[in-house]
Amino acid sequence: MSKHLKHILLATLASCLFLSEALWASALIPADKAKAAPHQTVMLPEYQTNQKISLEMQKGQVVLVDFWASWCGPCRESFPWMTSMQEKYKTQGLKVIAINLDQEKEQALDFLKKFKPGFTVLFDTEAQLPEDFGVIGMPTSFLIDRHGKLRATHVGFHINDTDEYETTIAELLAEKGE
Repeated sequence: MSKHLKHILLATLASCLFLSEALWASALIPADKAKAAPHQTVMLPEYQTNQKISLEMQKGQVVLVDFWASWCGPCRESFPWMTSMQEKYKTQGLKVIAINLDQEKEQALDFLKKFKPGFTVLFDTEAQLPEDFGVIGMPTSFLIDRHGKLRATHVGFHINDTDEYETTIAELLAEKGE
């Protein structure tokens, strides 16, 4: 197991022990104060086609980037929700991209067979992205605006908080002209 994945595992355990609620910025970071998402040019293989894509290729869309692993319990709940968000908001410019961090791709493939995502899944078996994004638990999600800036961060997933998550997505999608 890589040093970074051990760090993520320990951070996830700590977050499970100390966080009773998922963390989601209740308000979007203002666009003029937001930083660019890191490593937008890193090309990662996509689950369905094995084509390599990058976050930079998504500019012009609001992107929900979700870091997950097959052993993550809350990920089992988040996948159906992310599929419904992709379906509901696709025409408004939402793109859901889940980035798998399993070192063993077969474990992720078993998970994906069961949960059948209706969104893009990328594999980052070498953990190129999570450290610079600041992933501290599983799942960790980031909302990236149409210009490639990080506007909100979310650690964990609680089904009771999905209305709040969706409201934040809708607010960012409403910024079409900005």
